[in-house]
Amino acid sequence: MIKMKELPYPLDALEPYYDRQTLDIHYNTLYKGYVDNTNKTQEKLSKAREKGNFENIKCLEKDLSFFGSGVILHELFFENMGPALPTSPSTSLMEQIIKDFGSYEKFKEQFTESSKVVEASGWNLLVWVPEFKKLEILQCEKHQNLTLWGCKPLLVLDMWEHSYFLQYKTKRPEYINAFWNIVNWNEVNRRFAIAIL
Repeated sequence: MIKMKELPYPLDALEPYYDRQTLDIHYNTLYKGYVDNTNKTQEKLSKAREKGNFENIKCLEKDLSFFGSGVILHELFFENMGPALPTSPSTSLMEQIIKDFGSYEKFKEQFTESSKVVEASGWNLLVWVPEFKKLEILQCEKHQNLTLWGCKPLLVLDMWEHSYFLQYKTKRPEYINAFWNIVNWNEVNRRFAIAIL
């Protein structure tokens, strides 16, 4: 059974860029729902194995992929934000960003523009692809679709409407621009250092 990870900061710590009410609903209701549904799905799979009854296996494994991916991506998202204190990419990450995108400014522009056009319920991610030894930006639909197998998520931005609508309404670009003020590069740097080992 998986448990909810605690937020690494108080609910009001990201204001004014990400308001308390949105974070409260996002964490205590939506993220909790993914955790609960992952546990329920795992229990159903355990019972199916015990009984040797796999007639619902297709549905259950789809549910596990959806809810489980929702848990993981939300935890990455919450952890890669933090109070608006100055942080920046480490030397090694910055060198890789410049190598793969041309400059930090070009990376930021591509990530921002890619975030704007994520369809419906989706995410935007900076990932490390070990097979390519390269950073890439990927859009991810419905948590589990459109990925590169083996990639390591480094920076995650939730683009589902529940992530920003209460505060920013339909102004997606304002939400994305505000996000850059609360990126916790220390966490992103830590993930990168592990990913390239």
